[in-house]
Amino acid sequence: MQPEFGLYLLGREPEPLPWPSRWLRWPDFRLPTDRHAADDALREVWRRTADERVEIACGGGRGRTGTALACVAVLDGVPADEAVAFVRKHYDGRAVETLWQRRYVARFGVS
Repeated sequence: MQPEFGLYLLGREPEPLPWPSRWLRWPDFRLPTDRHAADDALREVWRRTADERVEIACGGGRGRTGTALACVAVLDGVPADEAVAFVRKHYDGRAVETLWQRRYVARFGVS
């Protein structure tokens, strides 16, 4: 089943897809290059999940994808200090690969 929207977390822009999508420049093992754009995109994903099939993907599916999923979990009410463990339990035990990614999740949504 195809997604109705996709968010792609890659170092370079992906090829066009047959469904609506958004791209964030997010190099492997790092953080998004534009944190305001990332915040906006993750909030859009969270809003869309209420009634759409949404895909979040990166190159390997663990670090960047896990970080994004943890941030979406925070938006959905999971405490930021528990979000990485939540994603590791429910998605992939090795999600959110770097210290920087864990810190990003812990600080996500804090103004």
